[in-house]
Amino acid sequence: MGFFNRFERALGRFAIPNLALYLIGGQVMFLGFALLGRFDLGRIMLVPALVGQGEFWRLFTFVLVPPVTGQLTMVGAVFLAVSWYFFHMISQALENHWGVFRFNLFFLLGWVLTVAVSFLTPYQATGYAFFAVSVFLAFAFLNPDFELYLFFILPVKIKWFALLMWLGFAYALVTGGWNARLAVLAATGNFLVFFARDIVQRAKSGRQHMQQQVRRSAFHAGENEARHRCVVCGKTDLTDRQMDFRYCSKCGNDECYCADHIFNHVHTAAKIAEKK
Repeated sequence: MGFFNRFERALGRFAIPNLALYLIGGQVMFLGFALLGRFDLGRIMLVPALVGQGEFWRLFTFVLVPPVTGQLTMVGAVFLAVSWYFFHMISQALENHWGVFRFNLFFLLGWVLTVAVSFLTPYQATGYAFFAVSVFLAFAFLNPDFELYLFFILPVKIKWFALLMWLGFAYALVTGGWNARLAVLAATGNFLVFFARDIVQRAKSGRQHMQQQVRRSAFHAGENEARHRCVVCGKTDLTDRQMDFRYCSKCGNDECYCADHIFNHVHTAAKIAEKK
């Protein structure tokens, strides 16, 4: 933590506040140019093979590619506007929680991982989806009970959407090749770096809580077991809490008797003698 604080003091002045707003503004601008037929979004996507041919701007401009595929319809435009609004909202929440410098560092780490992994598939185009995914997972981790409205009607806690996303990543890790696995790393690497300590602490807290629950259950189970039981009538200290229970000194097995039978029973030793 001390190293990070020194790092922030040295470079914090270079941090960009409201970074998500600049990203959205750039995407809106390039989308507008594309809709007017004056620009091809393919020119700013990250294609490592073209970077190798001298188009170095693609290393930076791919984060400004809007999340659209194909022709933009009215419904698609509404969902795009909602996604931009949501992305800005959760990004602003993270920036307020971490501070400008740490949020910028979160983005920078995701950018580095995505660029590095993209060179494994040099002819495949890459957009900014990596950052949207990592921001979503970070916000869901910090605010698991935040509610999203599915189809604008059904409220669902954001942690369930995050769980589905993690399950999808797990499936890709198990069934996919190394390219798919590294793509998952690019999308989640910055999240894992930033939240590794919190994840470990939560796991430890969960294990301790489970152990406490087990001990508490065992304690209550012990409370529900009778300590004294009359061998004649079967009364216990639970069925009759006012009853006095004693053990007979003449019985060889320290057998317990209630007050009604402590002086009114056949001693165990006498029983044994009768059998002989």
